Amino acid sequence: MIMRKAIYVPIKTLISKATALGLAAALFLITSGMLAGCGSSSQDNNPVQGPIIDGEEGYHVIIAGGEPEGVAAALSAARNGVRALLVEESDALGGLMTLGMLNFLDQNHGPEGELLTRGIFLEFYESLGNAFDIDEAKEWFLEKCNDEPNLTVMLNTEIVAPVLVGNTISGLEIMQKGASAPQVIRSLTVIDATADGDIAAAAGAPYTVGGEDRGAHGYKQGVTLVFEVSGVDWSVLANHINNDGNPNTGVSGNAAWGYNEEVRDFTPTDSNMRYRAPNIARLTNGNLLLNGLIIFGVDAHDPDSYAEGIARGQREIPHIIEYMRRNFPGFENAVFVQHAPRLYVRETRHFIGEYRLTITDVLENRDHWDRIGHGSYPVDVQATSPGETGNVIGVPDIYSIPFRCLIPLEIDQLLITSRSASYDSLPHGSTRVIPVGMVSGEAGGAAVAYIVEHGVTFRQMGHDTDAIQWLQNRLISQGAYLVEYEPPRVAVMDHWAYPGMAVMREFGMAAGGYTNDYRLDAEVPSRWALQNRINDMMKIINERTAYRGQNRVPIWEANLDSDVVTVSQLLLTVAQCASRGEIFTDANDTDANEVESYLIERGILSNSILPHFSDPDAIATYGHVLSVLGSLYTVLMES
Repeated sequence: MIMRKAIYVPIKTLISKATALGLAAALFLITSGMLAGCGSSSQDNNPVQGPIIDGEEGYHVIIAGGEPEGVAAALSAARNGVRALLVEESDALGGLMTLGMLNFLDQNHGPEGELLTRGIFLEFYESLGNAFDIDEAKEWFLEKCNDEPNLTVMLNTEIVAPVLVGNTISGLEIMQKGASAPQVIRSLTVIDATADGDIAAAAGAPYTVGGEDRGAHGYKQGVTLVFEVSGVDWSVLANHINNDGNPNTGVSGNAAWGYNEEVRDFTPTDSNMRYRAPNIARLTNGNLLLNGLIIFGVDAHDPDSYAEGIARGQREIPHIIEYMRRNFPGFENAVFVQHAPRLYVRETRHFIGEYRLTITDVLENRDHWDRIGHGSYPVDVQATSPGETGNVIGVPDIYSIPFRCLIPLEIDQLLITSRSASYDSLPHGSTRVIPVGMVSGEAGGAAVAYIVEHGVTFRQMGHDTDAIQWLQNRLISQGAYLVEYEPPRVAVMDHWAYPGMAVMREFGMAAGGYTNDYRLDAEVPSRWALQNRINDMMKIINERTAYRGQNRVPIWEANLDSDVVTVSQLLLTVAQCASRGEIFTDANDTDANEVESYLIERGILSNSILPHFSDPDAIATYGHVLSVLGSLYTVLMES
């Protein structure tokens, strides 16, 4: 069984002056236009010459990681006439699709139903479709790479360390299986397509982990161990799901998603797991791959924790299958076949790049001048612990992926094209899907040709409108879908409470689900619903203002006389928090007009929301709560 080994590499790798001079000479040759064949496709099936670095031929780009994103980057680079090397530690390409056995792809369609993720991804999709066979996918990836004369593939090769000249990456130190010693492979650029951004992290590029950026420290979406079963009656399965009366389940070709009700009573033997309604893919031989087992408490950066996560999944699968035999129509004769050799890890690092995509970018359908692709998958944030069910923050119609999101801060000549690129943790719930990653990979590979031809850095390219126009035209010529558009207007943006709600949504404290319904006019059901939001927000404010030496905002206790929250009680609570517990401490001796005046003076009750708080005895709605808490956060962070 192939086990994934996490890569631990030093932050900086020192190299000799001779190596540095070699890189400088190579860069001079680029700017002088003396590297033969670069920027144009190879002729007669012969590869172009790589750059001469430190007296030896190197590569224009090394792509780290044989994930689908890495394959897309490698193919794109090679097709654009640059010498490329693709390095993968296992014996097969395809990563999550093949070694993770995730063959049920999450598609991205635009407002008119058009497929947004095209180019190399569409080549794959048209060849194998959804719910593809794993071995066929391995073969497709390898054959496509072997067809490119400018591309070299090295399997069974561990990446030991990035090679750096100052803050510029200039190659990788690698160790081939069976070799007696590592070797250094030099290149002008590197694309990090590893799922977790291992190369960028080792080079010293800055990042956050999991939900850290929104104050959810230590929280990462659970991982999954995909497994295969035989003996399932597909016709019974399809008939059951198609007639279960649930609009959120369905069957399409060889893919199915359902058993939402049947799975609710499953209790795992491992309390730090849950089994959700599975995504199901039927293989050519009739067997099924199931994606539904969520495993918590796995640190994907720790080899021991990773291996234990697989072992825990192995122990749980027999109990799941027995449960499905009893409760899932069509599964009465299900038999375990195998599990994936790799875990499906949804979230680890989120790098900080020249631009960081926000949840507002995604859910307001924003376009960007440096778009290199589009996405539209729901913002699906899977559970981070057994007590959660996960959340869908909202569903975009279309959004653009900026090229700047691929350029990490601090390290030059490096791009990140995996799910760990520069996206906040919430929009990552949409951008993490494979088709979006393959679009990013294709853009990264094409960008190398511009770097070689013009002798600039990726960072310079990312702020050059002419360079981005060149890249966009090149991608379109390769079959990519890129369109400049007027963002479709989202109905909730016209609600009076939207500005404050949008602030709260940045922290995951507002979610619209699959219908983008934030229930802003619904009454707050209990004081506890208010307390949870207030205290979550106060923790974030305390953390982000601690450096100023200010008093901590007191954690509020819901000591109301009843379970009903009125507008006046909401405003009193907000005033107490805004004053950091220094005034309005006695609720029984507080005048509502004084509270309102104080909040107006502080700018928390702005002119745009003030009229909606005119009835102090009205039951507070989610619009009231989210608008005023969003305003409170903005004011306290600016004060």
